[in-house]
Order: sequence, then C-alpha cells, then structure tokens
Amino acid sequence: MPVTRGFHRRRPEPERGRLPPGQYDTGSSWPVLSAEATPHRSAEDWTFRIDGLVESPHTWTWQELHAFPGSTYFGDIHCVTTWSKFDMTFSGVSVDDLLEVARPTSEAAFVLAHSVTGYTTNLPLADVTDGKAWVVWSVDGKPLPEQHGGPLRLLVPHLYFWKSAKWVSRLELMTEDRPGFWEQNGYHDRGDPWREQRYQGDD
Repeated sequence: MPVTRGFHRRRPEPERGRLPPGQYDTGSSWPVLSAEATPHRSAEDWTFRIDGLVESPHTWTWQELHAFPGSTYFGDIHCVTTWSKFDMTFSGVSVDDLLEVARPTSEAAFVLAHSVTGYTTNLPLADVTDGKAWVVWSVDGKPLPEQHGGPLRLLVPHLYFWKSAKWVSRLELMTEDRPGFWEQNGYHDRGDPWREQRYQGDD
C-alpha cells in the first residue's frame, strides 16, 4: 500500500518543530473525545456517499471502498484540546480518488462531512483535495477502534482533529460554507493548528 507524499510536502519546516503553538505531546496515549455516543455498526454493512454539487453522486459499500488503491498517511495529529500525537499511521482511501468518481462541479467550494450519529463538520473543498484528506479504516496496522471513529473516519491531519469526523458516512459538496456541530458552538470554521484557529474570532 503506497504511502502518500501529498501531505508531507506541507509539513512545517524542521526549525519550527513538530508541536503547533499551545500543544503538548501526548506520547503513547490517544485521548478519546466524542460529542456523541459511540455507534456500534458492522463494518460490512457500512456505506459511504458523496453527493451535493457533483456530477455523479455515488455510494460505495465497504467492499467497494476497499477495492480502491490503498493510501496511507504517516505523520502527526493535533486536537483542539491541546494534545498532539506523533508518528501515526492511518490507512484507507484518498478523498481525491473518491472525488474522481463523483466529479465535483465547478460551483463546489465547500464540504460538509456527515457522521452516522448526526455529527457534522465543515471544510473548504481545498482542504480535502490534493493529497490532504483520506477516509480511513485502520491505524498502526490494526482496524480503527470504534471509540476513535471506526470502522470509518475522515482524516484531515493538517487541521485540528475535530475536522476529521468520526464514523463518517457522507461528504456533501456545497457552493457556500455551512457550519457543522462544533462550528455552531463557537469553534473556528477552519481550524489550522499552526495559526491556533481554535475558536471563532481567532485569526
């Protein structure tokens, strides 16, 4: 399974270090934080859909997702609650590959990620394309645990981790931005950890 190089080109320069401002290294711990109860659903029954402003709305089964060429992200993740975890390995399928099938229209500029729980989070389309986002089902060579979004979660590692929606089932492409769950409750619309975009009003 190839390791993507798309995101690695965007890593901070070495002299900046690996911790964004205000973060700490959580070490071997991976804190569990969720806005809703953990759903319990079979991976084999899972589907994933891209719709909205696309030429070809499409739903994939679990088996069809796994038929795509695999893609792996190796790197760090950063939570808005100030922890960062280094050297994570997530495997799944690149969002670019899925969008190649769905074919966004020229009007598409934003994405709303939907979870089976009803949770949503918004992102510019540019933040999930060009090798910057994945739909993943494994971490460090093992199936993604339910409490961390398994069997399927969005992975957008260059933004704070609430943007990497757990239990993701749908990407809706839109012409205008529409805030998701945490964004409606005061969190920043974009969430760049290197700019400390934690809350509305942060630069």
